[in-house]
Amino acid sequence: MEYFIQILKSSWQILLDAGIFILFGLVIAALIRAFISAESIVKYLGKNNMKSVLLAALFGVPLPLCSCGVVPTAMGLRKQGASKPATVSFLITTPESSIDSIAITYALIDPLMTVFRPVAAFITGVIAGACEIIFGKKERTDEKHEHECPHCSSKMPTGELNRCNDPHAHSLKEKISSGFRFAFVDLLSDISRWFLVGILIAGFISFAMPNTFIENYLGEGWRSMLIMLAVGLPLYVCATASTPIAASLILKGMSPGAALVFLLVGPATNAASFTVIAKMLGKRSAVIYIISISVCAIMLGMFLNWFYHFLGININAIAGHAHEMIPTWLKWATAVPLTIAMFVGASKRK
Repeated sequence: MEYFIQILKSSWQILLDAGIFILFGLVIAALIRAFISAESIVKYLGKNNMKSVLLAALFGVPLPLCSCGVVPTAMGLRKQGASKPATVSFLITTPESSIDSIAITYALIDPLMTVFRPVAAFITGVIAGACEIIFGKKERTDEKHEHECPHCSSKMPTGELNRCNDPHAHSLKEKISSGFRFAFVDLLSDISRWFLVGILIAGFISFAMPNTFIENYLGEGWRSMLIMLAVGLPLYVCATASTPIAASLILKGMSPGAALVFLLVGPATNAASFTVIAKMLGKRSAVIYIISISVCAIMLGMFLNWFYHFLGININAIAGHAHEMIPTWLKWATAVPLTIAMFVGASKRK
């Protein structure tokens, strides 16, 4: 019973840290639903081709969304017509890189890592999207398929959505109202049950893993990267929070390549988001997602180690502690109602 309580505490701490990012992701999904027509998404992100993958990767790199916050946004894009390859690409590049994490990387590590991190995220997203095109389950892209108007729920062929999405057809209030209803009712109900299950799994892993494990077994070469891969895959850690951890480990002797593996894998994957991705995109896409991230992280990590040695750069990160960016009261103010809403949504969803 004591272990179970500790697991619940770990799970709640993860949810507490993730709550505001999930909320932010839902808000972005609501705004996308309100102001970006399904036709636009189908036009730019709806094809099973590299153009959609590249655009999704570029769109995702600067957005400040973590691996949990990106899920509702990506699922919102998916529901509005984005293809699986574009969705997979967006799901990877967005949590791996963001404006705030890039700034903190510059402050705590060095300029080379600051540049290489978003480039590596972009490369990983593009490769994952390409793998989804090649190995993923093929989808039909029928331009005459019916889509639902995001504002009035009327259904019509994609080519006729322009008249319903005309700025004079629906008022600003109607668009915002329909967008937030979609995000906080329909979308939240879709992801709640699987997200809560994933949170419990992540809580168990966080509780069971010793605090000194990473510091005691890291060094140079493949072993350190494989360890960081194993540590980063199931854990919840956002791109910003992962940076000071990586910086302190580099200062203790970890290679920049192993740090990059953690910076790529940790934010992009966790037990909570993976369960939702498997449910929404299918098991095959989820496997492609995980394998692409893992292989790219290791290969890019090896290249980064070689590049540092080639340039003769000794990575001397300045150890520091990132100040608390989100007030505790705000975490509780978002996590508590969000948790209640997810339990309600999970209970209603069959």
